[in-house]
Amino acid sequence: MDSQNCTLLLAGAGDLGTRTGLLARRHEWPVIGLRRHVPLDDQSGIEWVEADLSEPTSLRLKHRKITHVLYAVSPDQRSQAAYERVFLHGLENLLNELDLKALKRFVFVSSSAVYGPTTEWVDENSPTEPAQFNGQVLLEAEQLLHHRIPAQAVVIRPSGLYGPGRTQLLDRLREGRATVPDNPDHWANRLHIEDAARACWHLLRAPAPFPCYIGTDSRPYRITELYDGLADLLEVAHPERRSSSEGGKRLSNQRLLDSGFQLDWPDALQGYAQLIKDGA
Repeated sequence: MDSQNCTLLLAGAGDLGTRTGLLARRHEWPVIGLRRHVPLDDQSGIEWVEADLSEPTSLRLKHRKITHVLYAVSPDQRSQAAYERVFLHGLENLLNELDLKALKRFVFVSSSAVYGPTTEWVDENSPTEPAQFNGQVLLEAEQLLHHRIPAQAVVIRPSGLYGPGRTQLLDRLREGRATVPDNPDHWANRLHIEDAARACWHLLRAPAPFPCYIGTDSRPYRITELYDGLADLLEVAHPERRSSSEGGKRLSNQRLLDSGFQLDWPDALQGYAQLIKDGA
């Protein structure tokens, strides 16, 4: 794809968005990053624009020829109102501001929370039955996007992200604060943040993508197995079991792999082991 004719907009430029933007810059794509607070003395080559997706008048994009968008926002609190503000109202505001005729691809970062607990393997054709408000709002946002721009919209539903700067679980295990559901049907699915960014970059350029992809690594773990394995890597006590009826799910990444994407970190325990080795 000719980088001279492509401009990537990062709508929500936190960790995942910025990492994806840096990949685009390495391929000489112009990148515009929308943030409520722009970084100072930044050397990334990303053009930072101070904007708030919930305030339409702050966007000021009508004069920009945006060809690609990565929508990777984070609510500022875990409430339904906060989720609706960024994933529904913010999405509508951005779509209303863009020149949709120039738009070639819009990748929306959703979540595997759109799937409810199940003992079956989950893929993109599995029923979406979110158990909590976050999954419900994200599913509504996905439907809004596909309704507005069906030809350009691609959704990625990542599992739990980990990696540099995302070591809260390791910290809790070290401090003896972690507990784990004692339920053989409770599965943990993970995706390394570097693979998540590479998957977003891949889907921004994929020639004929499906409307939706699950983003996860190739090794779901029973959650007790993952937590105990991490405790062993850290050389600390296994976490306390707690009774739990909450279920989980095993996510399949086959569609993403079939699209030509390759994981650098297909197994979370190996990824975490490297993080620990690097001092996390």
